[in-house]
Amino acid sequence: MNHLSKTASRLSKTASRRRFLKGAASASATAGTVFADTDTPGIRGFDHVALPMQNTEAMLAFYRALGLEVAEGPSICAVYIGGQMINFHRPALWQGGKFTLRAPEAKPPCGDLCFVWEGTADALKTTLDRTSAKVIEGPVPRQGGRKKASTSVYVRDPDGNLLEFMIYP
Repeated sequence: MNHLSKTASRLSKTASRRRFLKGAASASATAGTVFADTDTPGIRGFDHVALPMQNTEAMLAFYRALGLEVAEGPSICAVYIGGQMINFHRPALWQGGKFTLRAPEAKPPCGDLCFVWEGTADALKTTLDRTSAKVIEGPVPRQGGRKKASTSVYVRDPDGNLLEFMIYP
């Protein structure tokens, strides 16, 4: 084997080792994380949740006081949380007999929603004070959907839906 061939072979082995080590480091960093195969059909997450609403004005004021974007429509009001939303059906819609794409027995309060709060428990208390919501439990230790220890605070919205605010360390 000539000198040029030996150098090329050595460089190839070095590049191959680097690729292996980079892949091993990447695999180590994501150990325990489950990634859905995006090439196959399947559920990837929630798009929205829909709930009937009774006290329209109070509900919209409450969710705005939490700092969330609210879009009002004639039948549905949407509350946006990042890339997700809650659709609140106005009373005229869910109480009318023609709207069947809903849980037939759902009446306010029927929601139990958990939000991830990014910030301190004190900052959450300040935000909740703006809504006049009374804390019914918390802060208490919990394990959430991220499978990590967290702290939760529970309140009710004006329709009586249970809202949990989960704070991850």
